[in-house]
Amino acid sequence: MNKIGIKEAGFTGYPALDIEEARKFYGGIMGLKEGMVFEHEGKAGWVEFEIPGGHTLAIAQANDQWQPNAGGGGLCFEMEDLDAAIASLKDAGVKILLEPQDFPVCRMALISDPSGNTVALHQKKSNHPECSH
Repeated sequence: MNKIGIKEAGFTGYPALDIEEARKFYGGIMGLKEGMVFEHEGKAGWVEFEIPGGHTLAIAQANDQWQPNAGGGGLCFEMEDLDAAIASLKDAGVKILLEPQDFPVCRMALISDPSGNTVALHQKKSNHPECSH
């Protein structure tokens, strides 16, 4: 057990200015399966998406204390084919903040969700320490 008892990541959360627009982006364009939805005053206020590998992305209605921020914390998706993903996202009109960049053991790009949150897309290279040789 670690010092304060962390077991695992519970979820990653992003505030959204428009929940329905966020649902279309993360469910339709990004292809994530929608999970639990919690309503507030008859409207979706919290929507969870299942990320392959057992993680959850929660999108919540932004409020005065929690606003979208391009420079805030971020979620990074591991991609099967980064170039194909970027091409598909461009076709869907998604804002590309950083075209794919090469690093010694990976490639990465940055996109913007409809609320202006930055989302990273990552692809490990064959020499990445986590890849089997």
